[in-house]
Amino acid sequence: MKKNVSTINEFIRLKSFAIIGVSAKKKKFGNSILKEMLSRGFKLFPIHKSAMLIDGVPCYMDLQNLPEKPDGVILVIHPEETEKVVREIASAGIKHVWMQQGSESKTAIEYCAKHGIKAVSGECILMFLTRPGFPHNFHHWIWGLGK
Repeated sequence: MKKNVSTINEFIRLKSFAIIGVSAKKKKFGNSILKEMLSRGFKLFPIHKSAMLIDGVPCYMDLQNLPEKPDGVILVIHPEETEKVVREIASAGIKHVWMQQGSESKTAIEYCAKHGIKAVSGECILMFLTRPGFPHNFHHWIWGLGK
């Protein structure tokens, strides 16, 4: 599998992100992404259908309710939901999406390609943050062997 390093690097350089699939549960991956990215100074808009706050951060019900358009969207949801959400991302005019491992589907990836959305799929975003902690730094090292 060819890894699209330029799309990954471009995504990581963005400044603001919506996170769809963020969880109030500390051990859930969406919560880990929220905490790690906040600690690195990214502007984040967590999207949760019912929570108003997660770890003190205001949440929004959907992309349409955000106070501003984010540069990119991180998806930590089931593939069936991803297939619906990429359509909302396209409608919102957002051009970058990261489908966290397990969130991607062939249909969603093809939709993004057809609609000018740069998509990263099958990768863990935490591996690509500056100075990721263990085990993400180890995963990133292993990933680099396959470039």
